[in-house]
Amino acid sequence: MDEKRLALALGTLVGDATLADELTRDFIKLRQDCATGTLERASSGKFVETLVQCLQQMATGKHEAKPDVDGYLSKKVENEATLPEGIRICAARLARAIYTFRNKRNIAHKNPVDPNRFDLALAHHGAAWIMAELLRNAASISMEEAGTLIALIQTPVGTLVEEIDGVRLVHADTSARGEILILLHSHYPEKATLADIVRSLKPRSAGTVKNRLTDLRNEKLIFGDGTSGYRLTTAGYNAAVAEIGAVQTKVAA
Repeated sequence: MDEKRLALALGTLVGDATLADELTRDFIKLRQDCATGTLERASSGKFVETLVQCLQQMATGKHEAKPDVDGYLSKKVENEATLPEGIRICAARLARAIYTFRNKRNIAHKNPVDPNRFDLALAHHGAAWIMAELLRNAASISMEEAGTLIALIQTPVGTLVEEIDGVRLVHADTSARGEILILLHSHYPEKATLADIVRSLKPRSAGTVKNRLTDLRNEKLIFGDGTSGYRLTTAGYNAAVAEIGAVQTKVAA
């Protein structure tokens, strides 16, 4: 998925390049969270908030810095006659549903009985539909280009991290370093023990795993040790997101 192509296409419709960039980043972040099952980092609320700003910009030529998201989606947007019907009604109602799930189903937190993976999957697919509808209405791009971009958005996100019998397996064609980053991203913000990391990265040797952990710690991308476990630093989290993005781009290409 080419982030720049998506943002450029949306910018022609929204009329604000910064908002288009932000909406694209919010969607890709939500897509990455869904891929890795990193439920506590889900950005569905931010996606919907940015979408509301985009709709305001499209309808009036300006937007609020901190919009009343639920109030706008429930009371105002459907009266914005300048917006295409598919956006002001269908996309807006879907966005409100995503926002409701985010607030009422505790997507951002884990529960004793955890339906959140399904909630997050619904939020992701809903966001993908909204992005596709926005792109469909971006009149300045060709139908062929719109179709290509929509196809990329609607490509199933897949599952980069799968848990079986307590062991998390990383399904990605990447290096040991990249695999560790993706694995720790799935644990973030919690630590993962050395034993769990070694088990997850089999059939790589324990020596190779330990050497890459040492490298990542020296780069200040992870924090911890073999006794207390390891977790990503802020820089490490960003590196993991970049790694996930690179893997998904390779799959979509």
